[in-house]
Amino acid sequence: MKHETKPVSPTAVLAAVRPSACPGLVRVVAARDGGLCRIRLPGGVLDAARARALADAALAHANGVLELTNRANVQIRGVRAGEEAALAAALIGAGLGPAGIDAASPVEHACAADELRNVMLSPLAGLDPAAADGTTALAAALIDMMQREPRFAALSPKFALQLDGGERIAMLEHPHDIWLAAQPHGETVRFALGLAGCPTAKPIGALAVEDVCASIRALLHAFLDLAAPDETRMRDVLAAHSLDALLHRAQQHGEFALTRDDAALRAWRRGASDPDLRLGAHALHADGSGYVGAQPALGRIDARTLHALAAVAEASGDATLRVTPWQGFLLPHVAAHAMSATLARLRALGLICTRTEPLARLIACTGSTGCAKSHANTKADALRLAALLPRDAEVHLSGCERSCAAAHLAPYTLLARGPNHYDLYRRDDTASGIGQHFGQRFGQLLAPNLTIEAAAQVLAQQPRSTPDV
Repeated sequence: MKHETKPVSPTAVLAAVRPSACPGLVRVVAARDGGLCRIRLPGGVLDAARARALADAALAHANGVLELTNRANVQIRGVRAGEEAALAAALIGAGLGPAGIDAASPVEHACAADELRNVMLSPLAGLDPAAADGTTALAAALIDMMQREPRFAALSPKFALQLDGGERIAMLEHPHDIWLAAQPHGETVRFALGLAGCPTAKPIGALAVEDVCASIRALLHAFLDLAAPDETRMRDVLAAHSLDALLHRAQQHGEFALTRDDAALRAWRRGASDPDLRLGAHALHADGSGYVGAQPALGRIDARTLHALAAVAEASGDATLRVTPWQGFLLPHVAAHAMSATLARLRALGLICTRTEPLARLIACTGSTGCAKSHANTKADALRLAALLPRDAEVHLSGCERSCAAAHLAPYTLLARGPNHYDLYRRDDTASGIGQHFGQRFGQLLAPNLTIEAAAQVLAQQPRSTPDV
């Protein structure tokens, strides 16, 4: 008797080849509200045509809801069972996949290439005249280098790099496995290099621009040489091996041109990023042209609004959007005379355009409606808290200890214990940011088991000297 062979879905093939719970373009991960598909946007750049394609795919194969992530990516929620392959094909066909990947590419190849695009830039990369030039091209070269090296497919989908050009706004509190930050060096620029941390931390050395790709390649090989099977992040390897051991191993993998003992490097510190520049209209050039920033409430946007936002980008700027790690958008290249009208159109779409609005100072994970691990409906609770939020307070609502919505440590965190009940934590800035985030997690416990209303009362009693997120 002849047995029929059932077709195997790309998701099933992928699970066997690269086991992970991290969603991607091809790897659609099950959630309580359906499948979750994450689209990585190198540099956070999304042109209007691809924005429409994203919106159309979310309507055709999912529930029409999209989310912006803290890595400046976009994810589609509610993917319907059996439509994962069609969704991936639509997204790849729209040019939202890695370079050189098309719908006929092997699933495991498409996934590995997709997951090697975790390079974060400032949303003003290539736009801010006060920043180092060329970071967008350097980021593209780093991604290309990683995708060409077969061994790097072994890197975790969460392994991430940051390339900071010194722009006036940048995510400076999000820990990355490797970070590079532009540092003036005579008449040129070089990049300070750090591991398992942020550009505000002390660097381990510096690299000339022309040495960045080869040196990062050597460093990634050294990481994979030393990492045990359960050591997927740079902090894990540095906990098991000395920094000198890691750097010595990197030197065995080709050109590794790190400058370490340097007085200028020891004195260098990355300047602060002004949170008020994330939203609203801001000039970048002498003629008054610049960008406009906005964000959807709690990082969630529907397909209709994304379509309309693409139209605004075409009418007011250069037909592109920059997704930000604060779950918002920047519209670049807006002329001075178009600033006010662009802001009005964004407000009419229901988007938040100033940090004085309470929802601009709240972060919330998907919550129990979309995630089985969440102990509370954090999105709904955040909307309730917005009506009670004290002026200038910035709060992260997390449904569990994984802290999916915020990779950094927020000034205040509400950690869910059950429906409508949270423990309230305050960040302790006297401790190390990285040790605090991965050790103490959320900071100092202020009060346990609070309702949203009680939490608002405790927040109102706190001093407002906590640094901005």
